[in-house]
Amino acid sequence: MDAAFTAEQDEMRRTLREILGKRCGPDEVKAAVRTAAGHDRELWRQLSAQLGLPGIAVAEEYGGVGCTPADLALACEETGRVLLPSPLLATAVLAVPLITALGTAAQHRALLPALAAGGLTAALAVPGPALSTALALTGENTPGEWAGGGRAGGVQAKAGEDGGWRLYGEVAQVLDGHSASLLLVAAHTGGFARSRTLLFLVREDAPGLVRSRQATLDETRPQARIQLRDTPAELLGADTGDSADGGVLAALAATGRTAAAVLAAEAVGAAGQALARTVEYVRQREQFGRPVGSFQAVKHRLADLYVHVQAARSAAYYAAWDPQQGGLALAQALEALRVTAGEAIQLHGGIGFTWEHDAHLYFKRAAADELLFGPVHRLRAHAAHRAGLFTTPQEKVAV
Repeated sequence: MDAAFTAEQDEMRRTLREILGKRCGPDEVKAAVRTAAGHDRELWRQLSAQLGLPGIAVAEEYGGVGCTPADLALACEETGRVLLPSPLLATAVLAVPLITALGTAAQHRALLPALAAGGLTAALAVPGPALSTALALTGENTPGEWAGGGRAGGVQAKAGEDGGWRLYGEVAQVLDGHSASLLLVAAHTGGFARSRTLLFLVREDAPGLVRSRQATLDETRPQARIQLRDTPAELLGADTGDSADGGVLAALAATGRTAAAVLAAEAVGAAGQALARTVEYVRQREQFGRPVGSFQAVKHRLADLYVHVQAARSAAYYAAWDPQQGGLALAQALEALRVTAGEAIQLHGGIGFTWEHDAHLYFKRAAADELLFGPVHRLRAHAAHRAGLFTTPQEKVAV
């Protein structure tokens, strides 16, 4: 495997860093998340038109760039550095792969060009706080109970006499769900006896759809509550009977592996920037007539953080080329971000402990991402289970 970056990848990274450096300072980020959309719409249009950011992993025949997930991971490392609030994660990382894997040819033609151009944004709605389970990051998603399990709760889908579908239920935590033009809703159908989980497309103007933005710990990850009240929906893909369930769950798991690699790169970018800002501060802040950073104890703490970040970056880059390792890379990156953000607050001294300080943006991102995609110990435990690290010799023979 050649892990060296190409000239095109280096140029994309440079251009993206230059644009974000001008438009995404801490004050600009705080202002963008408090708009109705939760992000800077003008910046999103610029990134879409100039760099084709939402279409990086979309095939060229549908107007995308046609790059690999590794390119998307490199781009997200740069967006992670500035904690960019944007529909990139919800649209390009979660929704596009599912539409590509499961959609019909007609759905590909109708949706992928608009998604690649950035004019159409999408969000994945998974019932309950089960996004990490649905994506098979912290456990197997094959049982499908996270989607409702045939009982009350989650989202229920009912086939109509006209051949369409109707959705009923509520989803509490949907990334960018308040502003997305298209929702991919995971719903349960078939009752208890023939239960299965399918994905449905719901337009933003669908009757019976009620969306409300929720208060979140990390404002750069806006979330919404989605209510579906006899809402018309379109099945993603073709209904092939009971076998459709396995295809949906497999597609969600594959999307989860790629998403983990991308999220790992994003977390590494955030951790690296938090460390860089801390180093800059301790160089300037003086105590007892000398810079704080000149004290040996501070140097040791910063050196430990550097090792954390670099190890996580290596894992994230490896996972970008081999998404099968995405879960472990994400665990290491989230841990590095949590440790680095916490130390950044400590090393900024009294000012770092004020809730409004910029260091808390990174601390909130670390905590919120573990709630959404972790926690770290469960990511590692599931990766170890999949690798068979704790399988007994008898179990291996049985398998």
